[in-house]
Amino acid sequence: MGDQEAIRRFAMEATVEPEHISRARAHALEIGAAPISAPVGAQCAVLAAATGALNIVEIGTGGGVSALWLLHGAPRATLTTIDIEPEHLAVARQSFTEARIPPARARFITGRAADVLPRMNEASYDIVLVDADPDGVIEYVEHGLRLVRPGGMVLVPRVLAGGAVADPVRRDDVTRAYRSLIHETQSSPAVLGALSIVGEGLLQLTTAATA
Repeated sequence: MGDQEAIRRFAMEATVEPEHISRARAHALEIGAAPISAPVGAQCAVLAAATGALNIVEIGTGGGVSALWLLHGAPRATLTTIDIEPEHLAVARQSFTEARIPPARARFITGRAADVLPRMNEASYDIVLVDADPDGVIEYVEHGLRLVRPGGMVLVPRVLAGGAVADPVRRDDVTRAYRSLIHETQSSPAVLGALSIVGEGLLQLTTAATA
């Protein structure tokens, strides 16, 4: 086992996932909605807490695991989650109920993010998490940067694509989409970005302050 793999394994085993999120993970796996890993979820929770998030948007509900991690870090926040799959939203609702999240703190929207996001108010949210179709990830991130307030954050899990982004031979659509996103945001003077390699990876973005 190489050093990097040992580090990844240690981070995975060291992260303690709250029981209600572990239950949601089991529900998500039952319907084939692959949830974010616990280390990435924990990072999202810390960032939600650090930004004092009160309004969060999630693009791609899955089974509700990432949403519950965000609310774990920001217990006073209201979360809007968007997914095209009604089954995913139904399972997330169930997990929210089991976690005793008050209904007023969550809004579930069934639909295409590309149709919903343009209708949302810009500079009105603290965090936008993008965990949806990789083919549209750059468009979703552009919307996210428009929606977050100054100092808010756009979070993109899975950007390492299972390690494929680091392999120059890989040219499939998913790898190219994430690779382009990383390169474009890292080179943009309007955006500050950091890439975490723990778990499946987490790209963290915020708008750059002007002098």
